[in-house]
Amino acid sequence: MEILSMIALMNVTKSFGKTLAVDDLSLRIEPGEIFGLLGPNGAGKSTSINMTVGLLNPDKGRIAIGDGGSPHDPAIRKQLGIAPQALALYDELTAMENLRFFGKIQKMPSGMLKDRVPELLCKIGLWDRRNDRIKTYSGGMKRRLNLAVALIHRPRIVLLDEPTAGVDPQSRHALFESIGELRRDGVTVLLTTHYMEEAEKLSSRVGIMDKGRLLALGRVSDLIASHGGKSRLYAQRADREFFLETDDPMAELVGLQAGGTLLQFKVESPDLEHVFLNLTGRNLRD
Repeated sequence: MEILSMIALMNVTKSFGKTLAVDDLSLRIEPGEIFGLLGPNGAGKSTSINMTVGLLNPDKGRIAIGDGGSPHDPAIRKQLGIAPQALALYDELTAMENLRFFGKIQKMPSGMLKDRVPELLCKIGLWDRRNDRIKTYSGGMKRRLNLAVALIHRPRIVLLDEPTAGVDPQSRHALFESIGELRRDGVTVLLTTHYMEEAEKLSSRVGIMDKGRLLALGRVSDLIASHGGKSRLYAQRADREFFLETDDPMAELVGLQAGGTLLQFKVESPDLEHVFLNLTGRNLRD
């Protein structure tokens, strides 16, 4: 039977006391897709991830993995890899010891681990630091190892909760490369992030959440067309400045040029950040 989705959340709701964290969320993620789940702090992203891997039970609704299995089924959970936002590493162990430990939890044979651990350490650029304790690592190095732990058992589905939070540009680039390799290997990825350029670069589709509800879902280009708003044009003459919002910046620019020489101009096209702010608002969040 053909699998139509690798992750399916069907009318899922979750509350903590009086706080409604996830509100009637329905979402399907295709095989081999990198899906970006975006939202402000408190939108319900991490709660959705934790329910998807079986760490939390929904109050209502159902979650299906692969061909319909429950995330509480041990056989189904073996198909999942997760890199949580809070680093899941042992600081007193080395990188090699961490990977071996988590591989053994996944009941990987010693012979398989012997090859898999060096392979991953080389891929994430930590082979030269393999015997150093994690407490000596930078934040970026820990994030890269956190991803390697999620991948140690070659899962079919990987869930990444803010995988590049607080890392330097070099580590972020390395993580981008690793996530891109997952796409090429046909692994299904659910990614939560606050970085719009990250979601735009990596994701096949994105969903935007706020206050527990899914506000928009689709390809980035489609969301920009539907929710991005108008282009912004800034132009300057010797005696005047112009700032316009327009659907046709080139026509406006030609009109301004006809009225006098422009010293400079800049066109800002809508992007995913504009979509995000238009849907979730511009007020500060805690």
